[in-house]
Amino acid sequence: MSDAGQFSGSATIDPLARSSPGCYRDEAVVVVHERHDPPPDRIPITRTRHFGLHRDGHRVLVSHRLEPHELDNDVAGKLADELFAPGWLTGAEVFERVFTGIVRSTVDDSVDAWSTFYRNTLARIRLPRDAGGAPHSSISAMVPVYSRVLELVPPGRVLDVGSCFGFLALLLAERPGTAVVASDIANGTVTLLRTIARELGLPLGTLVCDGARVPLPDQAVDTVTVIHLLEHLDPEHGEAVLAEAIRLARRRVVVAVPFEAEPTAAYGHLRTFDTAELHRLGTGTGLPYEVDEHHGGWLVIDSA
Repeated sequence: MSDAGQFSGSATIDPLARSSPGCYRDEAVVVVHERHDPPPDRIPITRTRHFGLHRDGHRVLVSHRLEPHELDNDVAGKLADELFAPGWLTGAEVFERVFTGIVRSTVDDSVDAWSTFYRNTLARIRLPRDAGGAPHSSISAMVPVYSRVLELVPPGRVLDVGSCFGFLALLLAERPGTAVVASDIANGTVTLLRTIARELGLPLGTLVCDGARVPLPDQAVDTVTVIHLLEHLDPEHGEAVLAEAIRLARRRVVVAVPFEAEPTAAYGHLRTFDTAELHRLGTGTGLPYEVDEHHGGWLVIDSA
């Protein structure tokens, strides 16, 4: 399973930056809604069910026809399936920029655009599992992962490392008796999550930091969650993140990773995992742990 809900965290993208109605533009990509048609001299490279791909000088130009009710995290799956898997576009940063552009060009106001995206996605996550999306959609793939985390994390203070969009952090913050701090290395991502939490009326602490260097004291939280993050990191960095999680957790560390034959480059994956590798990581901690499979691999460490 690939984790389209977890980007690699490009710090150069400002998801709330000013943009023109129906158009997102940065130094690498241009994304337009087809109600603002590309000029007729643009020669399309390809046309898919949801997107058109063109060239705009040195930049990629993507047109689309998504409407606000379609604006949710399944956009990631559509992009991956239609433009990145066939090889029309490559690279995690291009993926993130185009994704941001689709959200921003669908609804004119930046906060309204992202609020629409979050509310639609969270509503889909809360649907019964068989109604959460198409069988292989980005949302339906993550619903059982989020459900398992909610089962494994007891009430108390929680640090979610590598939150990205922060859907899990928001779901945890909804629960009585749970105080959540969401962290990510990308300032723009954390600013966006903080803004949306405020729009939703949810109490949520945030930190901008590398998961291997979190500015909190030892045993600062009860539980640390590291959900679909380690596949984005090289082995040395990943082990440093795990060691930091153990330092911070009074009770439990919950790690989840996708099981893939090859790393999914569009989502910024750098490595793959299997149960043997998770056992190796668990044994290396010197603490009691469990490894199992549930829509991917799980390593649960008893840090108490």
